[in-house]
Amino acid sequence: MRLEDFDYRLPTELIAQRPAAPRDSSRLLVVHRADGRLEHRIFREIGAYLTPGDVLVVNDTRVIPARLHGRRPETGGAVELLLLRPVSGGGWEALVRPGRRLKPGAVVHVGPGVPVEIADRLPGGRRLIRRADGGDLRGLMAIAGEMPTPPYIHRPLDDPAQYQTMFARTDGAVAAPTAGLHFTSQLIEALRAQGIVIVALTLHVGPGTFQPVVVEEIARHQVEPEHYAIGEDAAAAINARRGRLVAVGTTTVRALEGAAADGIVKSGVGWTDLFITPGYRFRVVEALVTNFHLPKTTLLMLVCAFAGRELIMSAYREAVRERYRFYSFGDAMLIV
Repeated sequence: MRLEDFDYRLPTELIAQRPAAPRDSSRLLVVHRADGRLEHRIFREIGAYLTPGDVLVVNDTRVIPARLHGRRPETGGAVELLLLRPVSGGGWEALVRPGRRLKPGAVVHVGPGVPVEIADRLPGGRRLIRRADGGDLRGLMAIAGEMPTPPYIHRPLDDPAQYQTMFARTDGAVAAPTAGLHFTSQLIEALRAQGIVIVALTLHVGPGTFQPVVVEEIARHQVEPEHYAIGEDAAAAINARRGRLVAVGTTTVRALEGAAADGIVKSGVGWTDLFITPGYRFRVVEALVTNFHLPKTTLLMLVCAFAGRELIMSAYREAVRERYRFYSFGDAMLIV
């Protein structure tokens, strides 16, 4: 398939700048794969489409304040660092802007004048950075870091917690698993009372999830690996389920499908570079909660693989007509 098969037009005013308040008051477009029906509901009504014994799997990754702003001491020029993941020796892999002007050995002053060194070049235009004073970059993030919200969100957050799901426990993501943003503690309690089993895994969302697809033949695109962990108790609950396996978010889908073999989800830790496109045969995921994704992205391709491209693109056109809110802070879709 070609990249243009996953394009659609979206009025910019439909790009949500704030999450719904309360979160479970967002809208929910229910997509029925069996007959193509579309239903318009409120997210807190999702229980109407779940049955006792269903296992709802969420991603408990926690977004780190990975964006740092600094200045070059010799020129005063502004620099932005996006920390991606720690590496051995106390350094971090990072995206740096403006990268071309910052060669190995350059120093940037971040926050209260903390020196950060550009230590080396890495593949893919990335840099190895470390604190020049030998300190811990995690400590610097704690005092000077910002939440790395996507570029289409133009307003600063009122509270960093707006970009965390209620399930967030394990530090490591540079973007939120946004399908989880719609849940509240009250909704989770109601679902548990209904007999729904809630299970958490971890997949640290990295820049690869949002890496633009630049090749026309999508089969030539490669997804950057992301780290995941599935505990023994979580795997046992998933494999012993009496109902459907319902994934909350495309990141959860990639972890589950990457860890599945012969219909069984294996516990453990690893990396997944699974690129799910139409034609993929799903091993374990049977229903999906997801947001509305950007055009021409791997996320939209995964959703199209799950429900069929024509049905999903039709659902997106319906969502635009009905003025749904799109992207990270937008409304949700349930595919059953």
